[in-house]
Amino acid sequence: MTVLDAPAGSAVPAVRGEGLVPVFVRLKLTLLRNGLRQSSGRRAAYIASIVATALLAVGQVIGLVALRGHSQADTLVVLLAAVVALGWAVMPLFFPSGDETLDPSRLVMLPLRPRPLIEALLVSSLIGIGPLFTLALALGSVIAVAHGAAAAVFGVAGVPLALLVCVALARSVATANIRLLTSRKGRDLAVLSGLVIAVGIQFVNFGAQRLGRAGGLSSLEPLADVVRWLPPASALGAVGSASEGSYGAAAGQLLVSVLALGVLLWLWQRSLVKLMTSPDGSTIAAAEPSADRSGAERSGLFALLPDGRTGTVMRRSLRYVVRDPKTKAAWVTALAIGLIVPVLNAVQGTGSPYFACFAAGMLGMQMYNQFGQDTSAFWMVALSVSSTRDAYLELRARALVLLLITLPYTVLVTVVTAAVLGDWAALPGVVGLSFALLGAMLATGALASALFPYSIPQDGAFKNVVPGQAGLAWISILGGMVAAALLSAPVIGLTIWLHAAGHQDALWVLLPVGAVYGAFIGWLGVRLAAPRTADRLPEILAAVSKG
Repeated sequence: MTVLDAPAGSAVPAVRGEGLVPVFVRLKLTLLRNGLRQSSGRRAAYIASIVATALLAVGQVIGLVALRGHSQADTLVVLLAAVVALGWAVMPLFFPSGDETLDPSRLVMLPLRPRPLIEALLVSSLIGIGPLFTLALALGSVIAVAHGAAAAVFGVAGVPLALLVCVALARSVATANIRLLTSRKGRDLAVLSGLVIAVGIQFVNFGAQRLGRAGGLSSLEPLADVVRWLPPASALGAVGSASEGSYGAAAGQLLVSVLALGVLLWLWQRSLVKLMTSPDGSTIAAAEPSADRSGAERSGLFALLPDGRTGTVMRRSLRYVVRDPKTKAAWVTALAIGLIVPVLNAVQGTGSPYFACFAAGMLGMQMYNQFGQDTSAFWMVALSVSSTRDAYLELRARALVLLLITLPYTVLVTVVTAAVLGDWAALPGVVGLSFALLGAMLATGALASALFPYSIPQDGAFKNVVPGQAGLAWISILGGMVAAALLSAPVIGLTIWLHAAGHQDALWVLLPVGAVYGAFIGWLGVRLAAPRTADRLPEILAAVSKG
């Protein structure tokens, strides 16, 4: 018999006497309090997030109240509710470790029945920054569209209903995917969520600009007519319908959200029962025949790599890109943003071919903190570095991996940008300037890796610096980028002079000049960083092992 099948009388006396809801509310508050006691930095970050969220919520409420009486207020309200609900649905996938109470597998050994457990979890989930922000938006939305006593009555019911649907949606998604989220694939998903957010911001910006040129919110009315019947937007859409005197439509919209809440609670309970009664096979290794890996090191792309230490380091770095979640996320994000920014600006007609240099800059940043990417495994690298020559070969091989991906990618982004703008004459100059910038970032990145190393924590999808090393990270990245811009000044100056003097037909000169200059400055930076790396191995090892 499982714990969920246990009779009601088997519950612990304290829980049986006062109910689960107060116990779980106190548990949630205790978890928050104890989490804030861990460090002053975490406490300051939490307080800052509360203040920022409160200010944002107040600003949203004021803006919504100011829209009261506007003809498009109802359209904005229902679309905003849909966006908020989408955020509640996907955030548990991106932040699985953000709230310990999102993991119901911690309660498997307790004699708790499903229905009381769901009630307690639902109420305790209402404690937090997210529910507070959602509640403020719902209140502001109701004030913006409610006209008359009937609309106010629907608003009183619609606000808590919309909030409960959002919370139940997040809980059901988190419970259904908790096994995935706590596995390695789930951690990869959480880390790569940075890419989704970054890319999404670019597309939202693009859509907002398009919307402004298309005539405002009136162009979204057909979409809003559909969304207002989808929960939880339907709970707030009912207020607008009641304001217009469509009480039947308002009751139907409210009923849709009520039914959605019931379905979500049922799905949540079903996932919870399955989670707490079925065995977890995620840690059981399947018996697989040992594969013959002979020759695997020299197959495919690896067969093209050189022998010796250079090839070994390049293979290791390429495996980090493919297998390490945070290294993979950094590369994929840089590749995506490096293409999206210049191309979207070109599509909108506001870009320039030189925006393609952004791709080289994004990928050049991967050269910074090379040893921090190894974390505590850097000690194995340190043992193999016994001279300046070893350090030079190590840094050179890491730079070659960067060039192996960046050089063709930079050319690709430049060609696509030039094709969209129809400015093929600028193509050689942009490629040459990108190569010069990339060489400068290789040089400064190698030096910054030796002089300002810092550790990258393995826990947390968006934690890229351990506490106490944020200053090192800022110096390494921002200082290195400023230095790279200064090192690129000769080629940048030549580019400006050619344009100012009207020598556009001579822009092709930038291609060989930029390629040669970038190769030289990159080689020089690696040369200068090698002795510093060899001399500072103990300090580097101590810095990168703190995570």
